[in-house]
Amino acid sequence: MSIKRLYFILTVIMLSFVSSSALAQDMLAKQAPLDKRMRTLDTLKLRSVMEREEARMPASQLYEDWNNTYAHRATELPDSFRINLKHFCMPTESRVVTSNFGARWGRAHKGIDLKVYIGDTIRSAFSGKVRIVKYEAAGYGKYVVIRHNNGLETIYGHMSDWLVEENQVVKAGQPIGLGGNTGRSTGSHLHFETRLCGVAINPAIMFDFRNQDVVADYYMFRKNTYESESPLANELRGKIGDGGYVASDVRGETIPGGGEVKTRAERQQNAAPAKAENATMRYHKVAVGETLYGIAKRRGITVDELCKLNHITKDVKVRPGQLLRYS
Repeated sequence: MSIKRLYFILTVIMLSFVSSSALAQDMLAKQAPLDKRMRTLDTLKLRSVMEREEARMPASQLYEDWNNTYAHRATELPDSFRINLKHFCMPTESRVVTSNFGARWGRAHKGIDLKVYIGDTIRSAFSGKVRIVKYEAAGYGKYVVIRHNNGLETIYGHMSDWLVEENQVVKAGQPIGLGGNTGRSTGSHLHFETRLCGVAINPAIMFDFRNQDVVADYYMFRKNTYESESPLANELRGKIGDGGYVASDVRGETIPGGGEVKTRAERQQNAAPAKAENATMRYHKVAVGETLYGIAKRRGITVDELCKLNHITKDVKVRPGQLLRYS
C-alpha cells in the first residue's frame, strides 16, 4: 500500500471520529435540558403524590418508623392534632365497661376493659395496617396493634386467638381476633387501648361504649389538656358501679351504684333487634385437622345448626384459619 493511500485512509478515519464526537456532543447538549425538565416533572409528581398521601393518612406525619418488635414506644407528641373519628367501628358489641383508664391496683391502667366472652368477635376500630401480632404471657396475652390512617394506634389484648397477620391491611369493622382470657388477666375481657405517638389516651374521651358511638366526628388532641380530660370522661362514659351490669341492663334506668344511662336504642328502636342479634354472634377459628362435626360438638350445637349459621352444606371441607359462626 502506498504512503498516499495510507494517509488518505487515516484522514478519513480521523474525520469520521471527529464528526461522530461532535454529533454525540450535540445530541447530549440537546438531551440535557429535556432530562432536566423530566426530572422536574417527576419531582413535582412525586411531591403531589406524597402530599395527597399525607392528607389522606396523617399517621405518616407522626411516626418515623414501622417496627414489628414493640407494642408501643413513646415519642414526641404534637402540641395539637385533629383525629378523625369518622368511620369508627366498635371493637366489640359489648356495652359493659369493667375497668376504667387510670390508676388501678397501685399501677397505671393504660386502657379500658370491656366484658367479652371467649370466642366473641373482636373488630378493628378503624381502617389501618397491623403492626404487631404477638403473645405476652405476663401482660397483654395474645394481642394485636394496629396503626390507623387517622394517626391513632389501637391495642387489643387478652384475646384467645388472632385472625390477622403483621403488615396486613385491614378495614374498619374487620374481625381481627377472638375474645379471651390470655396473659395477665383475671377473667375473659377485651383490654382496649388508644395511643398517639405511643402515648396512651383514655378511650372514653373519644368513644362511648355504652351507647356504641363516638363522642364526635373529630377529637382535637391537645398536649397540655388531654390528661385532665380523662377523669370526666370516666365519669360520663366509664364503668358503672362494680361493673357487673350486662347489656340488657343499659336501658336508661338508674343502675345501683351508677348514674342514669341513656342509650341510642331508645331513640332508634328499629335498630334494636339487629343490635341484639349481633351481640350474641360468636365465631370459631378452624384449626388444622378439625371437621364440621368436631367443631359442632365442641361448641355444643348440631352440625345442621352450624351449617345454617354459615350458609354451607355438610359436605363442605373446612380449611385451617376459616372463621365459622356458631351462635
